[in-house]
Amino acid sequence: MSMDKLIRAIAEKKNPTVVGLDPKLSYLPSFLKEEAFTRCGANLEGAAEAVLAFNKAIIDAVADVVPAVKPQAAYYEALGWPGVRTLYETVRYARENGLYVILDGKRNDIGTTMQAYADAYLGTTQVEGTAFEPFPADALTVNAYLGTDGIAPLLTHCRARDKAVFALVKTSNPSSGELQDLYLEASDAAGARQTVYDHMGDACEAWGADDIGTYGYSPVGAVVGATYPAQLAELRARLPHTFFLIPGYGAQGGGAKDVAGGFDARGLGAIVNSSRGILCAWQKTGAAEADFAKAARAEAIRMREDLLSAVPVPALAE
Repeated sequence: MSMDKLIRAIAEKKNPTVVGLDPKLSYLPSFLKEEAFTRCGANLEGAAEAVLAFNKAIIDAVADVVPAVKPQAAYYEALGWPGVRTLYETVRYARENGLYVILDGKRNDIGTTMQAYADAYLGTTQVEGTAFEPFPADALTVNAYLGTDGIAPLLTHCRARDKAVFALVKTSNPSSGELQDLYLEASDAAGARQTVYDHMGDACEAWGADDIGTYGYSPVGAVVGATYPAQLAELRARLPHTFFLIPGYGAQGGGAKDVAGGFDARGLGAIVNSSRGILCAWQKTGAAEADFAKAARAEAIRMREDLLSAVPVPALAE
């Protein structure tokens, strides 16, 4: 089961960190851009080539430290078709280097459109009787606010192809409460008032209930932000079988103590994302451009140690 695969990788590396591969051109050393622009031109193709070179160097530097990476599709789509090619190549290269890949697309729709999204990111596409894997990711982030219609096609691939999804539940952005914190008129099963995010979390539990893995978690995970530590801890207690993807650490203000409530007693149950903090470490520390990957690795190690100062060292049951 896909979430078991992620959990084993976290335990093996004793590190609940995922590196967000969300590269802007301003994050890249000038020499990478110059080399790519010389080959391809100062255009979208050149930019995409520079991003791919940057991503590969980051992956090479952190592959033995972190269990997973999370490319955000929007940064690649902003570079047009060359960027989408770079997204594919980034996913493929990360998988080749033994990393678990969460493709951050936040896709959602219904009917045949959602089936197409499911096939694109977690499944295969048939061409003249031959199946091709468009994006060989392990997991996909989804916006589940269209309900079960937008989730069911993904669950088919989760079961058949050992994949996973992470649904938005309580997100890290400042305005998330405008919708997610609203109280519903209906109470939960225990008779307590529940928020929209409570209800969405309960839906994640229900969608994954028939597919609990070896370590107690289903292939339906939840995105819960580090910037709301009280709600994070509340949801951990409420959703015992739902694995958390936690954004908001570092640049958005969340720290190790803020994310601690998202983990279970084994140091499992969650993985924490850092994007800018790792990608831009060379700029923050004043490192030489040539040492950008070395700086990223150092930051990934620092983040691991910071998390483990507040969270139990991840360990599988004997």
